[in-house]
Order: sequence, then C-alpha cells, then structure tokens
Amino acid sequence: MKLNDKLEIISEFNRLVRPQVYRELHYKISQVTHITMDELKAKGQPFETVMRDFEEWCGQDAVYCTWGPMDLTELQRNIAYFGMENPFPKPLLYYDVQKLYSLFRKNGEEKTALDTAVRELEISEDRPFHQAFDDACYTARVMKKLDWEKAEPFISIDYYRLPENRKEEVFLRFPGYTKYVSRTFASREDAIGDRRVTDMVCTVCQKTMKKKIRWFPSGQRAYLCLSACREHGLHKGKLRIKRTEDGTVFVVKTIKPVDEEGAAEIIVVRNYSADALAESAAQLEQAIRKAQMVILPGGFSGGDEPDGSGKFIASFLRGPGIKDAIHELLQKRDGLMLGICNGFQALVKLGLVPYGEIRDEMTGDDPTLTFNLIGRHQSR
Repeated sequence: MKLNDKLEIISEFNRLVRPQVYRELHYKISQVTHITMDELKAKGQPFETVMRDFEEWCGQDAVYCTWGPMDLTELQRNIAYFGMENPFPKPLLYYDVQKLYSLFRKNGEEKTALDTAVRELEISEDRPFHQAFDDACYTARVMKKLDWEKAEPFISIDYYRLPENRKEEVFLRFPGYTKYVSRTFASREDAIGDRRVTDMVCTVCQKTMKKKIRWFPSGQRAYLCLSACREHGLHKGKLRIKRTEDGTVFVVKTIKPVDEEGAAEIIVVRNYSADALAESAAQLEQAIRKAQMVILPGGFSGGDEPDGSGKFIASFLRGPGIKDAIHELLQKRDGLMLGICNGFQALVKLGLVPYGEIRDEMTGDDPTLTFNLIGRHQSR
C-alpha cells in the first residue's frame, strides 16, 4: 500500500513470489495464509522480477512502514540470497507501526497482534489476516487511526546492515531520549571497552556527563548506568549487546533523563562497607514493597557450584527488612518470585522452595541442590 501525506491509500502492489528453494509449503503456513504451493507455482513470479518491480513502484523517496521489526530484515536477506544489489538507504530508517501502536495506545508495555489492534480500533474486518497484501491494508488503516503528528518522530532503525566503521555509527534523537547504534566488535569485551560506547552524553546539551553509578550488568545482554549533567540533571543509560549472524556483536545505547524516583529504579548492592550494604538493603526493601514480582537471575560472581552465588544471594535476602518485604509480597499481595540458575539455588537455600517462606535456618533434612556425581541427567 502506498500512502500520501494524509495517510490515504493512493496505490497498491500485490504479487506472489514463486518458491525457488523449498518445494513444499508447511501445512501450518497454508492454513494461516490460505495459499497453496500449487497456487504459488502457477501464479508466482521469480523473486528477482517481483523485487525489481516493487523497487520501481516504491520510488526513490519512499518511507517504509511495517507491522513489527522483521519484514525489512527478511526482505534484505532474500535480496542478498539472490545476489541482488540492496536498494535501501543505509541506515535504513522506517516506521514500526506495531511499536507506535504500543507506545501510544498501550504505554509501550506490550506488543499487540495486528488483528487485535484492528478489533480494538473497531476497524472493519472485510478481508482475511496473515496475507501480506491484506495485512498491509490493515496496517495502513491502523496508521490512519494514530495521532501521526505525535508518532512521526519515533522512527525505527533496521539492524540488518550495521555501521561498518566509526563514521557510520548512528545517533538518533527522540522526544525524551537518544539512541546510538555502534559498529560491530569482535566480542562483548571489545564493545564495552570502547569509549564512545560507554560515554554518557546529555540528551539536552550534548555534553559528556559524569557517571554516578558506572555501567553494571543487568541480565546477560544489558548494562545500566546512572549519570548526572550539571545543567539538566540525572540520566539513565542502557546498553543492549546484540549478536550478529556472523558472531560479532554491536551495541544499542539509549539515554534518557530521569528524576530521583526514576533513578531509584537502579539499585546497586554495594558491599564495600557495612553502612553501604545497609543502605543498599533498605533501597531493595522499598523496591520490593512496590513490586509485583521478584526475579532472581543467574550470576557467576561467586561461582556456579551449589555453594556459589546462590549462597550469597540467600544471605543478603535473609536480612530482616528484605525478608519481611518478600513475605508481604507473597503472602499478602499475591506476588510472585522466580529464580533462574543461581537465582533458583537461592530460592532453595532460602526455603522459598518448597516451603513458600524464608526460613532462618535450613537443616540437613531440607531439600537442597548438590553436585551431579553420576554425570548424567535424570528427570522423574
């Protein structure tokens, strides 16, 4: 679907592509799309032909809009597979209408399926879903329902072709935050060691800020940081480490201003002194009292053996204030807890598994995790 500046449909492009690699169509795909392999063979055209016609139809100044982030990536993979020249600009900026719908209708908290969005917006369902042409029509109708004046600044960037050098790295400014996309690095360590990757730059004055809390891991693929600008206050940074198809990595960094309450969302357990540890425990206690779920991720700082990190996590969470906050979460507010890897070890060592409460002492008769001496897995 081609739209004008009023988001009105002014032209359509609809072609079937004849399969040239796979000879069978998975029955699930056929059920969802209502297309058969016989139809594709009879009515489809070679990918190269369809792509050239599509490129000519789009024109040089086209701005692409998709529902979700993968359509343009998969299209470029096919272009590369068939040895065609990539016609898209670099970087490729586009509008992810699914993200915009989430941002302005769901407060950015969930990704909505296209058919759900159509029904929520009370758009007429006069064609099937899950065929590219029909889904493009519905996406255009959803766009028409959005406040495009507010949505227009929130453009997305496609990550299929990444910056190849420092000069090509991408800096984008959005209302309320900035985004940086790095070139590729051989490893995570190389990426984190790059000054431009780890610098915190004010979103307003563009000056490098002093870090109040240096970058620290948040899960396996992200890092968080807190910095302060003398003129424009606190800023929170997030690094997401992404892996490419060839095994290298690149970084997507976002920086946004926060107030004291927003900064409090980053809690670092500081154990360099008794006072610092007590302050960290008090901060975590207050955070748990406002939370609906506590998730303990894996962590290898103290080793991965049964008496490693899980033991240290359990010891910290047994503190009186944190213990009471967890009990209130689970027993009075119907909250949840989840433990992964060493986080699960902590749940066992605390007594939360299987007793549902933190016990001050565990005995030799209580369940525990230990070494796998037989060297194989058994599930009973």
